[in-house]
Amino acid sequence: MGLLAGLLVGCMGPTAEQGDRNVSRSPGRQVPYWMDGVTVESVAKTLQVQVPSTATEAKAAYQKGFQDDGLLLSFVLPTGAVDGFLTQLKPERPLRLREQPFVGEGKTTTPFSHLGLPEPESLAGVREGVVCAPCEGDLNTLEVAVARVDDHDSRVYLRGVD
Repeated sequence: MGLLAGLLVGCMGPTAEQGDRNVSRSPGRQVPYWMDGVTVESVAKTLQVQVPSTATEAKAAYQKGFQDDGLLLSFVLPTGAVDGFLTQLKPERPLRLREQPFVGEGKTTTPFSHLGLPEPESLAGVREGVVCAPCEGDLNTLEVAVARVDDHDSRVYLRGVD
């Protein structure tokens, strides 16, 4: 009985004296939350990615989470330049082509809609895959998705977990 009580107390979480390590240190902020003042350059550096000089419409976001942080980076490239960019990422496996959008899938925790973009999961004809998991340094995972914008351009989506 004493062992059971000890296990129960241990599973109840931190006491007031221990503090809750999952609570944001910023007063008034709920976790997770989107960081202000994030730049494309700062997110690219954290994701260990070089944004090509031909990229346009670059957007980035950084979400502070309970344990892990989410990073989003997206930009448009001429379709002919996409494979060269993907080659320098050195994906673990060739990207797979997903013909149809995911229907009824759960909501992502770091949605590209925060950047005013459609979710790559909601699009058809998307090439996608894992770049690294685990990655070097503090980056845990990095995934890439590529969707055609029109006959000339494609949007690259990068989602990382730090």
